[in-house]
Amino acid sequence: MRNSTRFIPGEEIGAVAQWDFAAVDTASILLAAQAQAREAAAERGRDDAVRQEGYAQGFAQAQAQAVLETQQRIAEFTRNQGEEAAHRLAALFASTSLQLQQSEQAIAQGVLELACEVARQVLRQELSVNPNVLQPAVREALGLLLADSKSAVVRMNPLDLEVLEEPLRAEFSNLSLTLLADARVDRGGCLVESAGTVVDATMERRWARAVATLGLSVPWQESDDGA
Repeated sequence: MRNSTRFIPGEEIGAVAQWDFAAVDTASILLAAQAQAREAAAERGRDDAVRQEGYAQGFAQAQAQAVLETQQRIAEFTRNQGEEAAHRLAALFASTSLQLQQSEQAIAQGVLELACEVARQVLRQELSVNPNVLQPAVREALGLLLADSKSAVVRMNPLDLEVLEEPLRAEFSNLSLTLLADARVDRGGCLVESAGTVVDATMERRWARAVATLGLSVPWQESDDGA
């Protein structure tokens, strides 16, 4: 076995420095502190990153919730406005429909009254030039009364009687007719009496029945009309 121990002469020793073990310990501690500091900084960085990520997530969630609530409020407002507008439109439509119906009824009433006035004037003119149009009325009235009787009294306007006396006596020769002139009876009408029963076939009566079917009450004679 080789002996590595030998004597070192003084001339071979250049410089002698005292070895300080404390310096070695301080460096180790410094390196350890630096490592801990780096690790703490890294940990803080990770914590900051986690906090920033959590903040970002929370902000995004809050923003999404705010957007959702805003959309809901806008939708609710729009719905309410739409319902109010619909109610107003329905009320306006109902009011307009009612006014239109009233206008239509007024127009229809006016048209009917005008038509009645025109018809009245036409009939009056026709009766003044053609008294023979009275014959169907006399015939109908006699038919209603003469089932159990062979006699009757017929009252009519004198002008109508002048024209119709002979035709009526000829048509109803099998009956005992008494034809009387009565100025109170308007032209085109007559009153027929038999066995205590009277058939009113005057123009006033027949006209009133005709216009009543139209829901009107228009007199045959206006107050300023002549006879």
